[in-house]
This record gives sequence, C-alpha cells and structure tokens, in this order.
Amino acid sequence: MELNSIKPAAGAKHAKRRVGRGIGSGLGKTAGRGHKGQKSRSGGYHKVGFEGGQMPLQRRLPKRGFKSQQLQFNAEVTLSDLEQLGLAEVDLGALKAAGLVGELSKVVKVIKTGELTKAVKLNGIGATAGAKAVIEAAGGSVA
Repeated sequence: MELNSIKPAAGAKHAKRRVGRGIGSGLGKTAGRGHKGQKSRSGGYHKVGFEGGQMPLQRRLPKRGFKSQQLQFNAEVTLSDLEQLGLAEVDLGALKAAGLVGELSKVVKVIKTGELTKAVKLNGIGATAGAKAVIEAAGGSVA
C-alpha cells in the first residue's frame, strides 16, 4: 500500500448534486425548486410555526400550567415503604440505596399511607403530622 493508492471503499462516496447546470443534467433551469413563489427564491422561507399570516396554533391556544424544576429534588416515602425496608435508622442514603427515592432527591418526606408496626428513627427526613404520630406511636422518632 502506498499513500498515493489509498481510496475510500467502493460506494462510500458519491458525487454532490450539481443543480442549475443545463437541461441535460435533469436539474437545469429551476434547479429542482419548482416555479416561482417564496420557496423558490434564495433566502426566502418562513420561520418555524408560521402559517401564512393566519394566527399560529401556539398563539391560538391558551397558556396553561407550570411545572417547577425544583420538584425533581423532592420525594415522598410512605409508611408501608418504611415497614418493608425494615431498618431501625433511616436516612437519605439508605432510601437511595433501597431505590425508594431517586438519585437526585435532596428533600424526602414520609407520608401517612399504610401501616407501621416497627420502631423507626428518621434522620434528616421530614414527616407529615399524621405520619409523625404513627411513627412515634410505634416507638420511633423523627429527628
């Protein structure tokens, strides 16, 4: 093999389409752009969402809703989740390791759904008033 004999694989390269080079090329005269109109002109085109002057769809529909990006850092855990976890002390790391909350979670709160019979100590995790009452009734604590 010599440097002057290196070629790309057969079929890897193909000739660029040369438009506007005469009738024999098959792409002469209008060069594949059809006849007249905005789309046939150089530099002539509309912006995304433009509907020819008609009020665009995104402006006809009412504005609605908002979803805060801060929500991805919040998570909820139920009492039944804590029951199944079976740990005496629960913190954010333990919940992430068990897969009960997402990896991005920073703020976790226990909600009163399900039953809790085991004593559980919560470290750095919040709880609703009802959940706190159930946890303390089972002999646990919320720190």
